[in-house]
Amino acid sequence: MSRRSLARLYRDEFSGYSFATFQKDLLAGLTVAAVALPLALAFGVASGSTAASGLVTAILAGVVIGALGGAPFQISGPTGAMSAVLIVLVQRYGLEGIWVAGLFSGALLLVIGLLRLGRFIAFIPAPVISGFTSGIALIIFIGQIDNFLGVSTPAADTAAQKLFGYFQGGFSPDWQTALLGAVVMATMLFMPKKWAARFPSSLLGLILAALLNWILSGSAPTIGAIPQSLILPERLSLSNVPWTRLPDFIAPILTITALGAVESLLCGAVGSNMAGVRMQANQELIAQGVGNIIIPFFGGVPATAAIARSSVGIKSGGQTRMVSIVHAVGLLLSMFLLAPLMGRIPLSALAGVLMITAVRMNEWEAIRFIFGKRFKADMIAFVVTMLATIVLDLTQAILIGTFLAGAVFLNKIASMDISVQDVDAERLKQRGIITTGRCKHVRVAFLTGPLFFAATGNFNEAFQNLSETHALILSMRGVPLIDVAGVDVIRRLHERVREQGGALMFAGVHSAVYAMMKRAGLVETVGAENFFWSSDQAIVEAERRGCAFCQSNEQI
Repeated sequence: MSRRSLARLYRDEFSGYSFATFQKDLLAGLTVAAVALPLALAFGVASGSTAASGLVTAILAGVVIGALGGAPFQISGPTGAMSAVLIVLVQRYGLEGIWVAGLFSGALLLVIGLLRLGRFIAFIPAPVISGFTSGIALIIFIGQIDNFLGVSTPAADTAAQKLFGYFQGGFSPDWQTALLGAVVMATMLFMPKKWAARFPSSLLGLILAALLNWILSGSAPTIGAIPQSLILPERLSLSNVPWTRLPDFIAPILTITALGAVESLLCGAVGSNMAGVRMQANQELIAQGVGNIIIPFFGGVPATAAIARSSVGIKSGGQTRMVSIVHAVGLLLSMFLLAPLMGRIPLSALAGVLMITAVRMNEWEAIRFIFGKRFKADMIAFVVTMLATIVLDLTQAILIGTFLAGAVFLNKIASMDISVQDVDAERLKQRGIITTGRCKHVRVAFLTGPLFFAATGNFNEAFQNLSETHALILSMRGVPLIDVAGVDVIRRLHERVREQGGALMFAGVHSAVYAMMKRAGLVETVGAENFFWSSDQAIVEAERRGCAFCQSNEQI
């Protein structure tokens, strides 16, 4: 495991820890707990489970993942993005589906962290993540319309089908229930920021909605009884793991794993910029894995790092991972002391919290940048991923978006820039680089971009006409990498130049590119004497050598 890495993190983090530092962590932790309480309840319900399961998840994640995490500022728990995935699982497999997928995704995250593969998660393009996030926001928003209106409409396989179902009618909204949700939404939208900094607007909205529901005789559906125990009656046990049906859970497991890793590392990147502390990505994945292996056995839902809660902890002056642990203790106390009151919170009020949270979870700054600057490829990747998320399965959505963005990126880097220029002998003579200038058939080709399989067509097209060229110099200072296909097209070019009595020479070849060419036998074929540091050196050597090709042309 990474015990030494974690020990080093602890040593750096708690070196010089004092009571004054603990006071900062205590205040920040209690502030985060106040923010996390309504979100934990709401995301528990939004996951298709219960408010109690969301609370249990936040408590366990705060302690276990917080203690093992790769950064002092990371705070984990149930999140909106994860709840959008889980609600589909519940519809297909029941609560058992959440626990089984959560358990094995935790194991997979642990393996990824132990193998130190965290950096590969960053390969998912930013427009795909933004589109996926916006699609999930739509799923959350659409999924809460029933609770907000106090109705029960038929279930649907996708969010798009669910949304279209509302336009077909057949239901009667309970406007009193909708009013409670509207109160929460108005509170979250219009509460002054300086007040919200002292008391979370979502928590105040839930309190007002509960009071209003009590005044109006309390007819709206509520959360209901919250067990005052960390071990919920409905939970996973090894005896009820459906071992024979595990293949059915492969797609959900992969989705939860990818989402948990991406969201946790994205949260870490944001938190690192805010706190000025670098996160150990692989250690964070190990922590997420261990936490999600444990949580299902208590009846909780899969957890991941949460940007909202982590940023509140940083802004509140939190210094160490004690903030996460204190926040978990605060939630635990609320479970035992406030459970009867929390049970009276209307479901429509939680729907209001989730709807506003869904709107805010969109990466609006990134969206404005992509569409404002008219980056067409990124716009397409964003829109396709977002639509695929609400129309298709979430696993398919992120795969489609990643494939599309990868294809567009591949097309961009495959457009290798090749500029073939004749040597200006008079100018080089004036600079003193050459003396005679008798060699009038030397050309220099300036290559920019990776020379790999997708760029070979462009490469061949650039060198179609090599007539009257006795020395062709490839200036490859702008070529960062080359693959087998790239080596092969250069070998073919060398054969063509040699057949007409000329020579192929190279300038400014990167060490990694040279190593690949040597390994493939190209250096031996062309001759190491034809590799030069600069184009000027290659031109001087071509001038010095002269050639039969040049002499024969002079005789003609």
